[in-house]
Amino acid sequence: MKRTILSVAYPLTEVGTHAVGGSEQILTALDSALAAEGHQSLVIAAEGSKIRGTLIASPAAPKRLNDGVREAAREMHRRLIRETLKKYPVDLVHMHSLDFHCYVPSGDVPVLATLHLPPDWYPRKIFGKRGRFLMNCVSRSQLRQCPASPRMLEPVPNGVDVDKLYADVPKRNFALSMGRICPEKGFHFALDAARRAKTKLLLAGEIFPYKSHLEYYRREIAPRLDRERRFVGPLRFAAKRRLLSQARCLIIPSTVAETSSLVAMEAMACGTPVIAFGSGALPEIVDHGRTGFIVSNVEEMGEALRAVGSIAPETCRRVARSRFSVRTMEARYLALYDRLIAREAWRNSSEVARPICRWAAAF
Repeated sequence: MKRTILSVAYPLTEVGTHAVGGSEQILTALDSALAAEGHQSLVIAAEGSKIRGTLIASPAAPKRLNDGVREAAREMHRRLIRETLKKYPVDLVHMHSLDFHCYVPSGDVPVLATLHLPPDWYPRKIFGKRGRFLMNCVSRSQLRQCPASPRMLEPVPNGVDVDKLYADVPKRNFALSMGRICPEKGFHFALDAARRAKTKLLLAGEIFPYKSHLEYYRREIAPRLDRERRFVGPLRFAAKRRLLSQARCLIIPSTVAETSSLVAMEAMACGTPVIAFGSGALPEIVDHGRTGFIVSNVEEMGEALRAVGSIAPETCRRVARSRFSVRTMEARYLALYDRLIAREAWRNSSEVARPICRWAAAF
């Protein structure tokens, strides 16, 4: 049976194959999978997003962000969701953003919210929310950190396109770090470790126009850059695949409990081992000594940089193919959509049957 699924992104971030954020990448993959299966995929996301389904565009993000801009964007999302639910026969709404609780719809349509970020980044009230509302995490470690909730489903682990990521290029003598340039990603630790190990490092990523992000780059990143450790800015897919394939290793120095790590999965799919702090789900993804190293501090990170040549690229690729395929993730979500929609149909039929049964019992 063909479905109509409405996916809702963060209001101020574009969705598409070149998206930086993990939630946007997962939404992009699910939109593509729905379209490929012949379902109707509706996506509410910022103007400029590139999807396979139908884009319902909210205004593009301005260069400077503040609380007023965010609240206006949320109000626009509330309006777009209401209008979309009136216009289309939506079977299920899938929320992907951190602030989804500000515009989650009520009514008869089931709503699934995927928690892409650490649980304490969300208001605690969402775990007790009632109505036709359910949530899922993206890893076991993330689920363990969540308050107990009858609304929580089994995790659906993230995945990446392991086939598209393969590139037959020779390794070069540099390490790579990649992601949003912001304090919690801790990229200054990667720069320090590379300097300690006398290793070249390329730092790739986007600096969003948040005050804390801009200040972090100015105070912690820029002073650590030199001819051997360079910032190369955001990467489109082809450049990302090439650098991930050429790098000796990927360094993930995150200081927060990562709920998953698409870039770690992408690196392994490219045959590149990962050196990471043991934050959140990273020990679930990186097999210490086999596909990389889990470390505790800058000193250990520097030692791992010197030892990373012992990790076989083909082992990394083989693990990625068996554990991190985006096709597996897509199949799990599409099956979950079917179950939730079928449960809603059963609930509606039961609600109709109950008064009939009570009427019949009176005779």
